[in-house]
Amino acid sequence: MAASPFASRSPSITVASPNTAIRLKAAAAQSGSESTDVKTSSQSHGELTEQLNDSVAQNYERGKKLGEGTYAVVYQGHRRDTATTVAIKKIKVNADYKDGLAMDAIREVKYLQELSHPNVIALHDVFSKNENLHLVLEFLPGGDLEMLIRDQNVQYGAADIKAWMGMLARGVWFCHENFVLHRDIKPNNLLIAADGEVKLADFGLARSFADPYLNMTHQVITRWYRPPELLYGARQYSGAVDIWSMGMVFAELLLRVPFVAGNSDLDQIAKISEAFGTPNKDNWPGVEALPLYIETDKNSIIPTSGRDFFLRQFPTAGPVGADLLMSMCTLDPRKRITAVQTLRHDWWTIDPQPTKNADLPRKRKSAEKKMGEDLSRRGGEIGISDGPFKNAARQLDFGGK
Repeated sequence: MAASPFASRSPSITVASPNTAIRLKAAAAQSGSESTDVKTSSQSHGELTEQLNDSVAQNYERGKKLGEGTYAVVYQGHRRDTATTVAIKKIKVNADYKDGLAMDAIREVKYLQELSHPNVIALHDVFSKNENLHLVLEFLPGGDLEMLIRDQNVQYGAADIKAWMGMLARGVWFCHENFVLHRDIKPNNLLIAADGEVKLADFGLARSFADPYLNMTHQVITRWYRPPELLYGARQYSGAVDIWSMGMVFAELLLRVPFVAGNSDLDQIAKISEAFGTPNKDNWPGVEALPLYIETDKNSIIPTSGRDFFLRQFPTAGPVGADLLMSMCTLDPRKRITAVQTLRHDWWTIDPQPTKNADLPRKRKSAEKKMGEDLSRRGGEIGISDGPFKNAARQLDFGGK
């Protein structure tokens, strides 16, 4: 019997230390509140905050640039006292946003401070310098899963896929256990550590889902990995949206190309229908109530894909793996498998067993640069630069800020 997939094979858990600057700012605020002189208190608070921020910034030395995008610049750096290598992500100031800071950065800081798990990228510190916010992140020199999928010189099999999917499943399970939706799971957001561990990164589109009645935007998740309920405009949804994205990553690992890659939202729905069947009130009760749903003519309805389809399309997964993938790709989100059910699936306990981290395929050259490119991108961007999908739509249209 294999070890429980809930447990990481890493010998130790990487823990993101609390954000020193923010924690000390709170202490400064408390100290200031005890003063009877409000003006003096405010000045003291500001001065102490600046001093504490500067002390955090001085802990790190910035090195070579790893990547730059419209959203951020990523550098390799190190902590001065321990020489620990880190990635320093400088968020660019943007006058179009309040206080010059995109909501993506606020979300990323918020959720990475709350989440500490071997399969979630660690946030070590946050500081401000020259009016730019800097995130000190775990250094992940192994690139990402997209690199391995695209490079035909990298050979991998079912055991390797099982190892990578296990790490992804554990990371998503931990997020959902803490009421966090990632909302942009895709291969280039799955970064690889030096020891081979896969880490879920880029929480710029993440949000809490503790309140089941709170409306959320449907304009999230990169299109090729976006579930049908969001394409139909759902405003209330669950962790099922991340599970669909996991299923798309699983399929892509097996096929080595994106499984359903639409050029527009309508084209994406059409490709999902071709692959899995046309969503309708018979296979998805209540779908007709979603705001963007358009009923398909009865003569054009494609039957729901059954187990035989998944066995034919994904033979590498085997019968049990195909069953897991099918349960991730269920059209009705209420019938889709959950993260905890995913980890309890029989696929993890049958042969072949997951490859050990040390034996997983690696992409040695240019991997650090790829990490920089991934971390500098905004959520929703597809980072494919070559291959048969290079001319496809690269970025979601969020319809303004």
